[in-house]
Amino acid sequence: MTSPATHWVKESPFGIWFLNTDMWQQRVLKRALDELDSLLPADRPGYAAILDIGCGRGHAFRMLDQRFHPARICAIEIDEALIGDAVRQAEHCSSPVTVTVGNAEALPYPDQAFDMVFCHQSFHHIVRHEKAIDEFYRVLKPGGTLLFAESCRKFIHSFLIRLLFRHPMHVQKTSDEYIALIRQAGFKVDRNAISTPYLWWSRPDVGALEWFGFGVPENREETLLNLVAVKGL
Repeated sequence: MTSPATHWVKESPFGIWFLNTDMWQQRVLKRALDELDSLLPADRPGYAAILDIGCGRGHAFRMLDQRFHPARICAIEIDEALIGDAVRQAEHCSSPVTVTVGNAEALPYPDQAFDMVFCHQSFHHIVRHEKAIDEFYRVLKPGGTLLFAESCRKFIHSFLIRLLFRHPMHVQKTSDEYIALIRQAGFKVDRNAISTPYLWWSRPDVGALEWFGFGVPENREETLLNLVAVKGL
């Protein structure tokens, strides 16, 4: 159910459980971060200050800490029930981590505060996409980087996902619509910094056709989007 005060759809009990599983952490979160890392330029700058959007239980903290060695990580999560677990995850990081209860549509940080914004599988829970992406742009420093990994409309509207999870269905977007939204906010998105993996768990057949020897369809509506965007100098 969407709360009019926060413009947010709370995850289902199954979804909250699933986000704490090894499958989620290794096959979804880590795999996406591996791919996003590969899309970054070889001469990438350091990322001293990182913001994790919709951090959940904080499973990304150590991955961000070990990859980018930031001076600090800030994290925001709208579901207060998850904050305690996130704070405990933060204790395992070398970098100091601050976890805040809040909404991505109105980030409680000053302008140009971060070198990187990391948003993994959180955006499809947000109702007011334009407000959120404008906030990402606002809090990034000039030249700052957005790591964006998201499920697209085709996947969110699939039968199993509608059955097991909860999302604001009317705002879900295709990969092209997400890219256009991010560019319209002012971000630069190069073609070689975009990936649309068609992973088995995101397909309507859950990978069954490929198991039986059929190829992955070339003409398809994408189910997943990973991209690196840069705020202009």
